[in-house]
This record gives sequence, structure tokens and C-alpha cells, in this order.
Amino acid sequence: MCMMQRAVFILVAGVSLIALLHNPGTIGIRIYGAILALGAAGGAMIAARQIWLQHLPEDRVPACGPGLDYMLEVFPILEVIEMAIRGTGDCAKVQWTFAGLSIPGWSLIAFTAIALVSLWLIFRRNKD
Repeated sequence: MCMMQRAVFILVAGVSLIALLHNPGTIGIRIYGAILALGAAGGAMIAARQIWLQHLPEDRVPACGPGLDYMLEVFPILEVIEMAIRGTGDCAKVQWTFAGLSIPGWSLIAFTAIALVSLWLIFRRNKD
């Protein structure tokens, strides 16, 4: 799940860079804003799922699965994505915290902020 969050951050950064270089008009800003809002919402859902896994009691944490490299070699891509979204015991381990929040907690905050800014871009009134 952490790898998926990273991929979504890269996607959001890439779309933002393209929008910056494109310098779109009002409609383009709304289109880029919608793409960013959808991406950020997806990232927020993945981060929220990982936070949920981290707060499960130890006896309820799913078993650890195979590594991503192995899954990509053996399973079809859609099945790999489904397994990655469900998460495994590895996703339940808190490996780092800052100010009481784990990495997925900070990711959830960042994705929420990106989604809010994107929604503001979509619905703001331009003075053009």
C-alpha cells in the first residue's frame, strides 16, 4: 500500500507539472483540477485503508503475502492491484512516526489538502 501511495504522489506531481507547463485557461484548470482531485481521493482512500490496518488488533491483522516483485511476475496485473489494495501484515507495521502520525497518516493529510485545493480550482470563479 505504501508503494501505491508513492505512485499516486508521483501521478499527482506529474499532472501538476504538466498543468504548470501547459498554463491552461479556465476550462483546462478545471479539467486538471478534476484529475488531481480524483487522484488525491484515490490516494487518500489507500492511506486510510493502511491506517485502518495499522490500528487492527494483532490477531486481526492479515497474514503477510508475497513481495510485489513476485506478484508482478506470477499474477495478472488486475489481481496484483486488488491484492495490494487489500493490504497484508506488512502494511500494518508502523515503521516511522512524526508528531504522533505514521507515514500513511501524513499521506492522508497531504492527499486531503491536494484534493481540497483541486476542488477550489474547479469551483472558483475566474475574473477573466
